[in-house]
Amino acid sequence: MPKVLVSDSIDKTGIDIISQVAQVDVKTGLPAEELVKIIPEYDALMIRSGTKVTKEIIEAATQLKIIGRAGVGVDNVDVTAATRKGIVVVNSPEGNTIAAAEHALAMMLSMSRHVAEANQSVVSGKWDRKKFIGVEVYKKTLGVVGLGKIGSHVAKVAKAMGMKILAYDPFISKERADQLGCNLVDMDLLVQESDYITLHIPKTDETYHSINAETFTKMKPTARIINCARGGIIDEVALAEALKEGKIAGAAIDVYENEPLEAESPLRELGQKIVMTPHLGASTAEAQVNVAIDVAEQIRDVLLGLPARSAVNIPGMYPDTLEKLKPYLLLAETLGNLVSQLAGGRIDFLNVRLQGDLATGDSKPVVVAALKGLLSQALRERVNYVNASIEAKERGIRVVETKDASVRDYTGSLELEAKGSLGDHIVRGALLGEDEIRITNIDGFPINVPPSPYMLLTLHRDLPGIIGKIGSLLGSFNVNIASMQVGRKIVRGDAVMVLSIDDPLPEGILTEIIKEPGIRDAYTVAL
Repeated sequence: MPKVLVSDSIDKTGIDIISQVAQVDVKTGLPAEELVKIIPEYDALMIRSGTKVTKEIIEAATQLKIIGRAGVGVDNVDVTAATRKGIVVVNSPEGNTIAAAEHALAMMLSMSRHVAEANQSVVSGKWDRKKFIGVEVYKKTLGVVGLGKIGSHVAKVAKAMGMKILAYDPFISKERADQLGCNLVDMDLLVQESDYITLHIPKTDETYHSINAETFTKMKPTARIINCARGGIIDEVALAEALKEGKIAGAAIDVYENEPLEAESPLRELGQKIVMTPHLGASTAEAQVNVAIDVAEQIRDVLLGLPARSAVNIPGMYPDTLEKLKPYLLLAETLGNLVSQLAGGRIDFLNVRLQGDLATGDSKPVVVAALKGLLSQALRERVNYVNASIEAKERGIRVVETKDASVRDYTGSLELEAKGSLGDHIVRGALLGEDEIRITNIDGFPINVPPSPYMLLTLHRDLPGIIGKIGSLLGSFNVNIASMQVGRKIVRGDAVMVLSIDDPLPEGILTEIIKEPGIRDAYTVAL
């Protein structure tokens, strides 16, 4: 039975889901050296933000298939190291959307009305109303940096509160921004014009300290900034200086570059100018259940051999895309496996041609599936959807995508052309109905056959008696033929014969087949 390690506090609902298919060990607060020591025992690791899954931990793993982060960000996971090792990394991109958005709004209002300090004042026995005069958000300008699910919800609620919304997101169209009631602007204008700025972007090399001393000099002295996204986006030293010097009026911070926040952090010395919470963006009862269920279901699915719906290191594998493309992914993997066996030797080039309806959507998952199939003969279980692209790149395989939306014999078809040390081969396939795979062309010869576990392919002269000779030869070796089809371009020219057989060919029979007059070449294929 698979074993799953849960190293942070996770809602019991999620643990119950995984327990249906695996042994679950809950061990929270483990030091890194202890995690390195025990990780080889586990098939899956479930975490929140507390556990740092470093390269050393990942390299120590010997059977780990998936790392599940119950939350949005995965900056506490070395995704590059996991990808290289073929480990799926998943998160819950939607489970805490409402919780995080509402916390950002709560922080904005709390900062504006000094709620936290006023509460503490009353608790301590004071009644100092004049000290806590605040500002209204009504008719103020809110700059939303990042219009993903969380940023979009913040924008919609703030709009309903009577705020004017500016937004910066280089990946969002003007039409989408218009739908949300946002005015899409560049970052400089947003910084200069906003009364409040709220951040909803991931922490990356590009966004690290992107809000810095230079940013604060461009902001209004009455402006306030909110960060409930990721620590490290704001330069905290520069923020502390800007608040002390009155360059900006206030800040509300939920996430920090180092967590827990260090005792000597300059942010602790700012008093009423800053509101701070200990990374509470996802800390609602509803969000904890939602993210636990989401990630637990994905861990369960991967352990059962099914794809994860929110993998962060599988290009284009978003839930809606995955559901739509699932049959085509199997088609691509099958064709990749087929063309690699036909090629036989080293492959230097792969052209992935997407045709018909298949050419109109996201091609990345299909290309990854084709590469997984292409490398499966060489790498077996070591290649998967996570590391297929890396493995291909390291082997010097040049991959080209070609799209042709014009409809052919099928509404959507896929063609793979492989060039290698032993020659070039082209295979084409399509779906019959919703999910029935057909191989429709091999090296330019039209056929229409379903893939089967064991197949024999021959290139031969289209002459009387050839098919009978092959059938007799296979019969003499006790090989049973399940189905047979011939594809040819012209009568008595070259032809391809595809035989589905019940068992692998006995040793030596391929040599005997090639000896037959009229047989130019023969291949065995195991799908």
